[in-house]
Formats: sequence, structure tokens, C-alpha cells
Amino acid sequence: MIAQRTAWNNFPDVILHAEELAVKKHPTYSAAKSGDADAAFALVQDTISTDAVSKLRDLIADRKIILVSAHAFERDGVNAIPEAFADELGRQLEQSTDDSIVQVNVVAHTGANGFARLARQALFDGVVVAGADYILVDDFIGQGGTLANMKGFIENAGGKVIGATVLTGKPYSAILTPSAEQLTELRDKHGKEFEHWWQDKFGHSFDCLTQSEARYLARTENVDTIRNRLATEE
Repeated sequence: MIAQRTAWNNFPDVILHAEELAVKKHPTYSAAKSGDADAAFALVQDTISTDAVSKLRDLIADRKIILVSAHAFERDGVNAIPEAFADELGRQLEQSTDDSIVQVNVVAHTGANGFARLARQALFDGVVVAGADYILVDDFIGQGGTLANMKGFIENAGGKVIGATVLTGKPYSAILTPSAEQLTELRDKHGKEFEHWWQDKFGHSFDCLTQSEARYLARTENVDTIRNRLATEE
């Protein structure tokens, strides 16, 4: 089973709410990541941004949407932050939430390097409402692969993902759609044969990478290093 991805089609940048340190140094962060719902609620209340909520409201406009959160398995339990975050957003935006779409594998991305994130792709399952508009919700964005895979799963099942929001992450990570210049740099450096290999291994071309993933691969010295590092992290 491989992760599903779909074309970006000018997907909007992920809406960020808080600085990374404000989230990760919060006194309830560890407990929330390990599954404590009360800790997750306290974290969300302290870090959710009114400006970011306003941006989401503008993105939604007059549509009825579904907020869907990434239920990720961590080493110590199921991360409770995304669901608490989605619930609070649903309350503030007066929109519905869905907790039936779940991540079905353990990827251990927290604190992982870029190759580990690329090698261990998040897989999703659950019921998608065909024709419905979705916004993806997560606690953190690194390379953006989890959001890309959740988007692909939903859209291949008949839904439409119109945006995404996370509590925190680097601003450059919020740009999911790879630029034409970034894709050209990646293809020029590593060649068509490597893109064909990537397609066979991961089920998608470079066009479905996130901007951060494409940048990470382009900055790696050669194809052999990429293949070896991916094999080590699988």
C-alpha cells in the first residue's frame, strides 16, 4: 500500500497559528501529543490565532465545509492535538468536523529527519463524503507530506480539499505547491530516470511533491545518496 497524492492546482498556503516554540514549549504539549484530550484542549486554547481563524473564514467564504484532522499515532499514543484543534475551529467557524478519516500506520515523524519523513509516508483510511469541501487540520507541518497524503486520499475518494491549517510550523513549510523553478532545479540535478524511479516507488511524479520535499531532494548531492538514505529510514 502506497500513499495517495493528487495535483496541487494552485493549492493555497497552509494557514499557521503560532510560533513553533510557543506550541512545543507549552506545559501541556507532551501530554497532548501522547493522547491527553484535556491537555490538547488547553494547548489549543492558548495558541489558536484569531487572525488565522479570520483567514480561514475568508477562505471558506459562504461554503459549508468539513474540518478533518490527522489522527497520528505517536510513540506514546494517538496525538490528541489535531482533533482538539479541529473541534475548536469548528466551534469558532460554525462548521462541521469529521473524525472518521484516520492515519492507519505509525510513521514516527516527530523529531525525524527529512529522509525519514519521505521514506515513512502517512497512509489514510475512512469514509469520505463525495462532493464535500474539506479543510485539513494538523498540529504541525514539517515537509508537508502528511497533509499531501491526506489531501490525496480525500480527493481520490471524491472529496475536494480547499485548504489546510496547522497550529505551528516554519513559514516556508506552509508553501505546499512546488514552484516551477524548484521542480526544474530538482529535475536538472537528478534527471528523468530518478523521477521514474520515484514514481514507481511512491506512486507519484515530482509534481505532487511539496515545495519543502522538492527542495530537500534538490539539495541532496546525488541520487545514490537519496536512495541509500531512504532505504536506511524505511
